[in-house]
Amino acid sequence: MKNLKLIILLVIFCFTLLSCQTVKEKTDAIVEKENKKLSKFIGQSSNELKVELGNPDESYKNEKGNTEFIYKTKKYGIPCERKFEINSSSIVIGFVSNGCF
Repeated sequence: MKNLKLIILLVIFCFTLLSCQTVKEKTDAIVEKENKKLSKFIGQSSNELKVELGNPDESYKNEKGNTEFIYKTKKYGIPCERKFEINSSSIVIGFVSNGCF
């Protein structure tokens, strides 16, 4: 009886580990897709960004003197924030995406 409980616990533990790996793989795929989508704006003008995503929710000058556009949304109650860095020539030079899928 004791061995049966141990075997059942080991099987449950194995399934738990496998499901965590599956979730990680799916999350990595979603992040990769998001980065690919946002990478197309690198080297584009800030006007192209605005045409595609609309006006930013916030914008400010960072410590380098570049403008940052911040877009905030929610999906399934989870906040998503995308930040784009725009240089003095109004060209998108970088982005950061948090919580977006």
